[in-house]
Amino acid sequence: MHISVVLFTSDLRVHDHPPLRAAVKGADAVVPLFVLDRAIDDIGGTGPNREAFLADCLADLDRRLRERGGRLVVRAGDLVDEVRAVVEETDADEVHMAAGVSRYAQARERRLREALAADGRRLHVHDAVVTAVAPGAVTPGNSDHFAVFTPYHRRWTAQGVRAVLAAPRTVRVPDPVRSHPLPSRDGVQGCSPGLAEGGESVGRSRWKAWLRDGIDRYDTTHDDLAGDATSKLSPHLHFGTLSCAELVGDAGRRTSRGAGDFVRQLCWRDFHHQVLAARPAAADADYRTRGDRWRTRKQKSAREDISAWEEGRTGYPVVDAAMRQLLHEGWMHNRGRLLTASFLVKTLYVDWRVGAAHFRRLLVDGDVANNQLNWQWVAGTGTDSRPNRVLNPVLQARRYDPDGAYVRRWVPELGDLKGAAVHEPWKLPAPERARYDYPEPLVELADGLSRFKEARGIE
Repeated sequence: MHISVVLFTSDLRVHDHPPLRAAVKGADAVVPLFVLDRAIDDIGGTGPNREAFLADCLADLDRRLRERGGRLVVRAGDLVDEVRAVVEETDADEVHMAAGVSRYAQARERRLREALAADGRRLHVHDAVVTAVAPGAVTPGNSDHFAVFTPYHRRWTAQGVRAVLAAPRTVRVPDPVRSHPLPSRDGVQGCSPGLAEGGESVGRSRWKAWLRDGIDRYDTTHDDLAGDATSKLSPHLHFGTLSCAELVGDAGRRTSRGAGDFVRQLCWRDFHHQVLAARPAAADADYRTRGDRWRTRKQKSAREDISAWEEGRTGYPVVDAAMRQLLHEGWMHNRGRLLTASFLVKTLYVDWRVGAAHFRRLLVDGDVANNQLNWQWVAGTGTDSRPNRVLNPVLQARRYDPDGAYVRRWVPELGDLKGAAVHEPWKLPAPERARYDYPEPLVELADGLSRFKEARGIE
């Protein structure tokens, strides 16, 4: 009997899953496998929020496979060792998996390919499973990747996405195949209290609701902090419970400007994946160095500033609101991500890796490509064509939270302030300011800007 193993990684779904479809089509039986890879923990790839969301995703994937006559096999340990063990136990001929882009994913694929080849088995790696367009599918004539988004977007749009695949009707799993129990969210300690539920079922329901009620207004609502009108689909894209190719295809059939802007954001996701695939070191090294001598936790004053930023105690209400949203939900509004990152690296002049690590600890969607390269974009060490831009948190707040509703939601100690005062409480008369249990600003914005300009050698 011809048996194939389907190794799930960041593609926890049955709809539009090329490795699963190829395995079902070409084999008599299939082993759907997920390995709780201990090496991911060692490189900081997990945290309580992602562990809990992952548990939801695996439980839902198992349910969907069982609806088709199959089940999910879960193992724990070194991924290569566990895959080889399953292959040996079932006498499988081949393994199918989705391509990854990180340094670890690329090394894992090489190790697995070599190990299977030594055992006389084959590894089939499928592109464009976690992205809409494969990282190397479009390249400029003089490089292996695009370093600027706009020309990439033009080529990406012209390239188009592959055909979306239906979920298989049946999945036959050989017996017996040993499996660990499915992990449970209940067994994860330290999750954010407002963490969303994971799984393909939840993701597809959210996508249908977004198509119906949100996407066509995305162009006018996506920066509204209080309106909270973004899709919140990024965790599902990170875990692959939704197919980016399917989202691009569905959204691309609409004619609204909002749908077009949403597809553009999906293109940004692919853009970062193709940068990281070509330059894996950009996960922790400057993509374009600016000669910065960043402040780090080694300095006491920087440690105090970093802690205040992490805990939402900077004295700038919109920054603190966004950081507290992150602590509570394991997620943050996209505009909040930009302004909190800018405040840390440009106003406090703290190393972008400090902020990226904090976000990855808490963000349920904190993948290497988008988290690290978005931080580099803000820091000016990445692909931004204006590396020295600085976002003023007060001006940002006035523009994207004009009546202060977002601040009041997440910084309740300022809940009865109205108008400009909610964004600049330090301007209140001293007796009135003393009524609020809220810190003074860590730094004057002008002083932070001067420090940054001096460090970068900007006149």
